[in-house]
Amino acid sequence: MEVIKTKISEVLLIKPDVFSDNRGWFMETYSYERYKEYGINVVFVQDNRSRTEKKGTVRGLHFQKKPKAQSKLVTCTRGKLLDVVVDIRRDSPTYKEWVSVELSEENKYQLFVPQGFAHGFVSLEDETEILYKVDDFYSKEYDRSIRFDDPEIAVDWQVENPILSDKDMDAPLLAQSDANF
Repeated sequence: MEVIKTKISEVLLIKPDVFSDNRGWFMETYSYERYKEYGINVVFVQDNRSRTEKKGTVRGLHFQKKPKAQSKLVTCTRGKLLDVVVDIRRDSPTYKEWVSVELSEENKYQLFVPQGFAHGFVSLEDETEILYKVDDFYSKEYDRSIRFDDPEIAVDWQVENPILSDKDMDAPLLAQSDANF
């Protein structure tokens, strides 16, 4: 397994070991002890999976505020997506900065997103599926979104006319958000 710090050092790209032969392939998708060695020292309590039907669909930017903040370990299990993470920790030297990483069924990469970051993705293929582990349970009360096209963040989603949910279209800008990191 190779773990690479992104330009925001707390956000980690994980390239798991994949063992292939004439039958197919095998990979370990998570091991608490092994991931802990690389600084991912969280206990995941819930897995979430979603399917996005159409290429060019943006989901995000989402987070849960304190005290129900979540770290995520994200994997694309089908198709391909551009995963985006934004630092929303007000006192951070990388506040409002973002990173993006292509995750796909083919490359099998994972992205670790710590608490204090907003997360989203755009599907780069039809029928894209994502699976992610979180270290706290979903809480409707603390669930929040930030506008995907907030000009102060200026994420390059690599799509001109994204497909969006009403929730994501109506999300506030970060400056109007009650994010408490």
